[in-house]
Amino acid sequence: MKREVYITDHNCVTPLGFDVSSNWDALLQGQSGVAKHKIIENLDAFYASAIDHEKLEEEFNRNFDRQDFTRLEKMFLLSLKPLVEKHTISEDTAFILSTTKGNISLLKNQTTLPEGVYLSRLAQKIADFFRFTTKPIVVSNACVSGVMAIAVAKNMIQAGKYKDAFVVAGDELSEFVISGFNSFQAIGSEPCKPYDKNRNGINIGEAAAAAYITSHPSENEKFRFKILGDSAVNDANHISGPSRTGDGLYASIKNAMTEAQISAEQIDFISAHGTATLYNDEMEAIAFNRMELQHVPLNSMKAFYGHSLGASGLLESIISMESALHHTLLPSKNFKEMGVSQPLNIITENQSAEINYILKTASGFGGCNAAIVLEKC
Repeated sequence: MKREVYITDHNCVTPLGFDVSSNWDALLQGQSGVAKHKIIENLDAFYASAIDHEKLEEEFNRNFDRQDFTRLEKMFLLSLKPLVEKHTISEDTAFILSTTKGNISLLKNQTTLPEGVYLSRLAQKIADFFRFTTKPIVVSNACVSGVMAIAVAKNMIQAGKYKDAFVVAGDELSEFVISGFNSFQAIGSEPCKPYDKNRNGINIGEAAAAAYITSHPSENEKFRFKILGDSAVNDANHISGPSRTGDGLYASIKNAMTEAQISAEQIDFISAHGTATLYNDEMEAIAFNRMELQHVPLNSMKAFYGHSLGASGLLESIISMESALHHTLLPSKNFKEMGVSQPLNIITENQSAEINYILKTASGFGGCNAAIVLEKC
């Protein structure tokens, strides 16, 4: 019999706040972090979701004395600190860091590679600060990284390699990322509208999120979500474009639900990827319909947070768990008119609901797709 694995604590640092409660309150009020930002000098301002620099510095200085950290590292440290203070780190504790680009900003105006740009060095620096004794694990698989980090923790704990794990995920806004998505003509000229007929592209965001995952939850935990199933499938469709038939996402969802022993009728809520790009949203709609999940309430958080890359999967999982705890479904912001060919039950306003089983999905460049199923205990 497989060992049961639970998420029992979480935290996040985003443009909407520096803890989960402030984020939840902002989301209930319909607040979004998406606004116009001038990120690259020779390009127009883009709609993006950015953490206020002065507020970030103030919060970091209130919690830490050292200053030899990059902006992204400060986001990681702030998100992890409350969890590390509440849970014991032992020789059986894993440290897993999820990111797509890490300290990519360190490369600006450099002729040689700075040490901090290596993801392994980034992870080791954070691990050393909190005195983890095990070798850090880096999960960097495009935009499914945050969801996969949860799955990696679950599978390693079930395999007996670790007793528990701290997972942290994060990415920051950078010229590199903005330039890359702009080269695909994928960046929207307005706040993004996932699944909407008039959507015209993505908003990039930044955030950090952290979760504590364990096979031995204590009795005094405020909440407990069992990770019932997971899967990651690469459909090798295209270096940047999603499969037109949704094969990889369909297979990921099917595998995760099979492991979880959950039927489509039992899923109460889907936290989808929903980037507001033409092909991603259509691909997801096809995959969900192939799994007969078109009736399940669904949202995308991208119009609230932008697409925070390696942080998005973990951050959106955390907000999904908060939805279950507060018995409240949040809307897919900016959605007005269906813009995909297959039916979906897209949430348009805050609504009360009993949420016991959550499906979280993600997709990314290179044909990668991932899904996890969570159960509120």
